[in-house]
Amino acid sequence: MTKLTLYGLKNCDTCKKALNALNSSGKQVEFVDIRADVDLALKIPQWIQSVDMEQLLNKRSTTWRNLSQTQQADALAGNAKEVMISNPTLIKRPVIEFGKMIFVGWSKDVQDVFL
Repeated sequence: MTKLTLYGLKNCDTCKKALNALNSSGKQVEFVDIRADVDLALKIPQWIQSVDMEQLLNKRSTTWRNLSQTQQADALAGNAKEVMISNPTLIKRPVIEFGKMIFVGWSKDVQDVFL
């Protein structure tokens, strides 16, 4: 059986909703806290190879709005990886790894894959 790993934050409502739905559907899910339990310097480049940076960078977050215009411009100019490593809450959540596939968010399209 292919391993299912959900990367997120323990207090993120969307992550909780996704984790509960996956567990309720009988999936074996490993939860990994992106602030405490993962080396983002290794993980983010892997995710970027599979999904578009725009999909991974959460520009609707409070953290994004609190960045200076210079930091935002720097992220949009190609340094988003470093900004997300420094500010894990800028990663759109959850990030779900299923084998070699990566899914970002908990949209209907992602739910349709797993539920």
